[in-house]
Order: sequence, then C-alpha cells, then structure tokens
Amino acid sequence: MSTIQQNLQDVRQRIASAAQACDRAPEKVMLLAVSKTKPVAALKEAIAAGQRAFGENYVQEGVDKIHHFQESDISPALEWHFIGPLQSNKSRLVAENFDWCHTVDRLKIAARLNEQRPADIAPLQVLIQVNISDEQSKSGVALNEIAPLAAAIQKMPHLTLRGLMAIPAPENDYQRQLAVFGNMTQAFKALQQDYPQIDTLSMGMTDDMAAAIAAGSTLVRIGTAIFGARDYGAPQTAQH
Repeated sequence: MSTIQQNLQDVRQRIASAAQACDRAPEKVMLLAVSKTKPVAALKEAIAAGQRAFGENYVQEGVDKIHHFQESDISPALEWHFIGPLQSNKSRLVAENFDWCHTVDRLKIAARLNEQRPADIAPLQVLIQVNISDEQSKSGVALNEIAPLAAAIQKMPHLTLRGLMAIPAPENDYQRQLAVFGNMTQAFKALQQDYPQIDTLSMGMTDDMAAAIAAGSTLVRIGTAIFGARDYGAPQTAQH
C-alpha cells in the first residue's frame, strides 16, 4: 500500500470516528482531496485508492489536471471542485472546466460564471463563501449578505446553488472551533428553509475536521493529511 493510499484510509477512518462520535452517519460527510501543487502521479495514487473528488486552488493548474484525466482512457469519472479565490479574469476557465465552485463571494463573479458556463453541460454547482471569522484578509460575504446573494444566484440558469463554504481563522481550541462552525450551521439551516436543493456545508480541514463534523459539515477539504506537506515554492493559501 502506498503512503497516499494509507493516508486516505486513515483520513476516512478519522471522518468515520468523528461522525460516529456525534451520532452522524459517516457516509453523510464527503471527503474532498485537496490536490493543489501536487503532481498528477499523486492524484493517480489517490484515484487507485478510490478517491474521486478533488479540490484545486489555482485555476490553470486545476484545468491542466482536468484535461490530463479527461484525455486518459483509463480514468474513472472524477469530480473537480474549485476552492481558491476566483478573479474575474479567470472565471471562464472555472465555468468551462470545473464541476463545482466553492468560492462565490460576490454577484459579479456569480454572473460571470453563469454567463460563461457552457449550455450543453450540467449547471455549475456553487457554494457561497462566508467570511465567518470576519477577517480582513479573507474572501467571503458576511452572514447578513448570504440571503441577497443566494436569491440572485437562484435565478441564474447555469448555476445551481448547493450551500455554503467557510475557512475560519485558525483556532487550536476544539470548543472555539465548534462555536465558529456552529454559526455556519445556523446560516446553512436558514438557507435550507428557502431553497430545498441546499445540501452542502463545506467546512473543516486537516486540523479542525472533528469540530466541523460535529457541527454538521457535509464536506471536509483535506490535503496535507492525504498528500503530505505542500510543495515549497508554490503559492501559499490556507492549509487544507
């Protein structure tokens, strides 16, 4: 068994244990493998171990990987999630190539993704990114801005709003992690009251997945615990 295969097995067990500890079914928590800066060979190992959903932070790197596997005759069906900050000039690449975008944080981006999503493929599945810790350096809407953005996205035919995403400020204390994630869960449940298709709450990374799952996360974004430390020299963002 390769290191990546073993790591995936360990992460899945951690997810299962965290879910069972709060009386949740482990299969209700999706594992998104964050593969930013990692080579195709590493993704192939993860695919061999049964992983099908991958998250990328850098648009061109992600598109290159998507094309590589699309051109491979042996590739199983993969699901590609864009989870990085999205600039307007890169929106077309995301709209044309990815299955999901977790980082919709303003109307302009949503409108561009909707306009640029090819009509002959399924709508782009999107999440609204929430700046739950109110950090100046982070993207995301405030809690009171979720409803108007959701209402606008709901009218866009080439997007399907699926829920919310957050990257809280790093916090080592479990109870504090739980409190922040709890605020996200409240916002998520409020959104579900208005839109029946809402089913995805993307929160929790390598260092705080247990608290995220306890709070109700349906998707955890894990990179370091699967693939090891980020490659040096690559652009640095939050550690998934």
